[in-house]
Amino acid sequence: QVQLVESGGGLVQPGGSLRLACATSGFIISIYDMSWYRQAPGKERELVATIATSSGSTNYADSVKGRFTISRDNGKRMVYLQMNSLKPDDTAVYCCSARNIYNKADYWGKGTLVTVSS
Repeated sequence: QVQLVESGGGLVQPGGSLRLACATSGFIISIYDMSWYRQAPGKERELVATIATSSGSTNYADSVKGRFTISRDNGKRMVYLQMNSLKPDDTAVYCCSARNIYNKADYWGKGTLVTVSS
């Protein structure tokens, strides 16, 4: 059974940091590119960051460049999102996603809520 389970969300003050984690199971993570998406209330879902499985190359939304860092540990079947210098606009539900590099099949987690507020 495929599972992606996010953790690490919560309430943080502007300027603070959080580290999100995505625990995966039920699929071969080494053939999946991994991403973090977010969706704020009343807004469309936004791709935040992606890390490729083959090269480890990363891509970020312009809104988070220089503040967020995505990483992965295939041995532990984990994906992380380090978020620094958080802003109120970063408030959203953050979801982990996996995309098969061969057939483009997607798996999704249910998300973890991040609230940035004083």
